[in-house]
Amino acid sequence: MRVLRDQAPLLLLALVSTAIGASCQTPAGTLPAGTPLPVQIVDHLPMRAGVPIRAELLYPAYADNQLLLPAKTIFIGTVTGLRSDHSRRVQARINGDFTPFHIPVVRFTQVVLADGTALPINSGPATDGVPILRLTAPPPRKGGFIHKQWDAGMEILHSQVSVFTAPEKPDRLLQFFYHQLPYHPERIEKGTAWTVETTEPLSIPAEPAATTTPPTPPTPSDPKPTPSGADAPADDQGRANWIIQAYLSDSLTSATAKTGQTVRAVVAEPVYNHDHTIAVPQGSLVAGAITQAKPARSFARAGTLRFDFKQVILPSGQSQNVQAALTGADAATDAKLAMNSEGRVKPTPQDKIMIPLLLTFLTTRPLDEDVQGQTGRNFVGANGFGLAGNFIALAGGSAQFSAGIGAYGTAVSIYRRWIARGKEVTFARDTRIVVEATPRGSAVLKLPSR
Repeated sequence: MRVLRDQAPLLLLALVSTAIGASCQTPAGTLPAGTPLPVQIVDHLPMRAGVPIRAELLYPAYADNQLLLPAKTIFIGTVTGLRSDHSRRVQARINGDFTPFHIPVVRFTQVVLADGTALPINSGPATDGVPILRLTAPPPRKGGFIHKQWDAGMEILHSQVSVFTAPEKPDRLLQFFYHQLPYHPERIEKGTAWTVETTEPLSIPAEPAATTTPPTPPTPSDPKPTPSGADAPADDQGRANWIIQAYLSDSLTSATAKTGQTVRAVVAEPVYNHDHTIAVPQGSLVAGAITQAKPARSFARAGTLRFDFKQVILPSGQSQNVQAALTGADAATDAKLAMNSEGRVKPTPQDKIMIPLLLTFLTTRPLDEDVQGQTGRNFVGANGFGLAGNFIALAGGSAQFSAGIGAYGTAVSIYRRWIARGKEVTFARDTRIVVEATPRGSAVLKLPSR
C-alpha cells in the first residue's frame, strides 16, 4: 500500500498528461469517396510528363463536421501525361506563335499531414488546371449610367496598368516577350489549381492540434476575411446571416443554362450559431435556381449568368427556407470574369477602343514618308504576327509589306473585340462558392425536379 501511495503523484501526473495530450489532438476521421479537394501549386513547373508535383490544399476539408485536413496540407503527385490544347494552339498561331501548347494530366498519390505522416490517396486524373482567383461581389454602385460607364472604363485602365505594377512584373514581362516569339518553352504556371476527387475513402488518423498565434491587425491591402457563424453579418431586421462555403454539384455554363434551372451545392464547412451550436452541418445541400442566363453572341456580346438559393436541406432531410445570394466564387484567371453587387457574373469588359487605335496608328508608320528612318518604321509598323512579323518586315524592307502585316494584326484585334462571338460564363463541377443566406420562417418551397 505504501508503494501505491508513493507512486500516486506519478500516476496522477501520467493521467493528467494523457488527458492533455488527448485534448491537443484533432480527432481521427474518414473522408468519403468523391470528396472534392482543391489543391494549388506554389511554384512554376516545367511542362513535361514525369515531373513531380507538390501542391497545397486551398480550403480545409471536413467530414461529419470535424476538421480532418487543414488548409495548406501538402499533396504529392506527378504529371502523368500531356494533352494537346487545340483551341489555344489555333489562337496562338493566328498571332504567329507556333508553340505546341499542352494541357498537363496530373495524379496525386500522397497526402502529407502536419506531423510528416504520408498517407496514400486514391484519386482520379485531374486535368484543366488553371490559376484561379476568388470573385467577390462589390458594394452596389451609385450614380447613373454615365457614372457606371466611367467606373467600367477605370476598371479596364487599372487592369492594364496592373501589368506593370502588380508583383512579379519582371517574370510577367519576360513571358510577354516569350509569347511574341514563334516558339518558346512551356511551363505549368505558378498558382495552377486542380480539384481532386477521392475515389476511395481516406482515413485520417488523429493529429496534434495546430498551435494558435495571436492574429495580426489587417492592413488595408489584405483581403477581408469571410465571416462565418457568430461573426456573420445580420440583415435589416437583425437576423444573423449564414455565410455558407459550398461546392457546386454540377457544372454551369451560360451557353446552355436556362432560367429556372435547378442549382445545387454541397456545404463544405459547418456553419455555427452565436452559441456555437451547428446551424448548417457540413454535407447539407443548398438548392436554388438560375435567375438570369444569356449565352454569348456575335459582335463580342458576352454571356451572363446569375443564380440564387432558396433552400437549405440538412443531411437529416429537414429543410429550411432561406433568402440567399452568391457573394463569391472561384474562377479561372484566364476566363477574366467579374461579379457585380447582385451576384451576376459576366466576362470583364475589353478595351475596344485604345488598342485598335494604337495598332492602326502604328500600321500607318511605314507609309509615312515625312518621318526619317524607313527601317525603324517598318519594324514598328509590322505588328500582329509576333516578333516574327517585325523581323520579316525588317528584312524585306518594303513599306507596303510592313503595313500589310500591321493591317493584319489590326484586323485580328478588331475582329476579336467587335465581331467575334463573346465569351461564355462557365463554372466547373466542384467550383467553390460562397453564399450569404438569411433563414426564413415560411413554408418549405418545392423545387422543380432536376
